[in-house]
Amino acid sequence: MPETPNEILNPQSPLPLYHQLAELLAARIRGGDYPPGTRIPSEHKLAAVFAIGRPTARQAIDVLVRKGLVARRRGSGTYVREPRQEVELFSLDGTSASFTRKGLAVESRIIAPVVLKTVGDDGDNPFAGREAYFLERLTRVGAVPVLIETLFLHPGLFAGLAALDLEGRSLSAIAEERYFLRPNGGRQNFQIAYLDADRARHLLVTPETPVLAVRRCLHFPQAQNGVFSELYCRTDQFVFSQNIGGPGDA
Repeated sequence: MPETPNEILNPQSPLPLYHQLAELLAARIRGGDYPPGTRIPSEHKLAAVFAIGRPTARQAIDVLVRKGLVARRRGSGTYVREPRQEVELFSLDGTSASFTRKGLAVESRIIAPVVLKTVGDDGDNPFAGREAYFLERLTRVGAVPVLIETLFLHPGLFAGLAALDLEGRSLSAIAEERYFLRPNGGRQNFQIAYLDADRARHLLVTPETPVLAVRRCLHFPQAQNGVFSELYCRTDQFVFSQNIGGPGDA
């Protein structure tokens, strides 16, 4: 950081000074001025260079910490983190494909085997009060568990699913190759959730750890809402993204 900043903060802006400083530092991190592993200026230095109070500088660094761009080291300073890999998880191609497109080694394990069951009262689940195939699987990237997926599948479209060996196989590939099904649309919503003890154990987090929860319906030419899934995603290992407006996007 030069002694005199190239950019200045605007006290007349509706954007708070700490937010302006956080955006300025984030731009420098993304632009390579502060490569991964390097220490950014201290709160004292930032306050002096930008003529602001140390609490304002501290708030700016707090924003960068929350964004995952930097990490504080006690007694040492604040350092730029290695960027997390971004995975476009929410397309119609299936969760495994989203990781393999990035060249990542993916392992999916069934943690609740396929059963045909009557779905209970759940206003968001299109199979509520009806039968559906149910299963649950855990996805690991390397040795790290990254998401749990609970699936409900249309019993007519996926007839005989319970007799198949699904371990380690892509469900989207099975749908296309065995059942000649490919989704042509869908919808999904996002929220923060907390896991029960069993799911938290599978993801190696605590029940107090917030995770990204996604509820998704996939539509097929043969039937609307042919698949309903709930995904619980750790966000400390990957950034999960969604492209908007491109072909094949949910």
